Amino acid sequence: MSIHVWIDADSCPRMVRDYLVRYTSRLLIPLSLVANRDIPLPGKSSCISMIICNTMPDAADEYIISHAGQQDLVVTRDIPFAARLVALDITVINDRGTVYSNENIKERLSERDFSLQLARIGLTENYSAPSYGKDQFSAFANCFDREIHRLLKS
Repeated sequence: MSIHVWIDADSCPRMVRDYLVRYTSRLLIPLSLVANRDIPLPGKSSCISMIICNTMPDAADEYIISHAGQQDLVVTRDIPFAARLVALDITVINDRGTVYSNENIKERLSERDFSLQLARIGLTENYSAPSYGKDQFSAFANCFDREIHRLLKS
């Protein structure tokens, strides 16, 4: 069984997408970017595919769920989607270098839900994503390298 890397690409930072395109092309690992719109990619490779889903909510998530396998790796920021993947024993990381697992996914969901509730009742300012820079990217790259090599060994 071969490894396939999936990116929930709608909200994935460009530097992460570009890195994964270069990394997987070099190792000839299939990479699929799944989104509701076309995402520009640096260069072409026979290992890279861009899958455009309809604009229905969670269409990209549903596509990945129905096509990813247990030897695959998925990159997403979507915590409820990550929880569904973890339940299927699929390796999931976010763009900041967090590996979602059975041990941490419930806590992550709880924190997310609590933050959303605070925002809904006006106890927090409008949510805006924290900035994404070199430190976050470095943590992601290290995490991805570690997880992809773990999968390649298994």
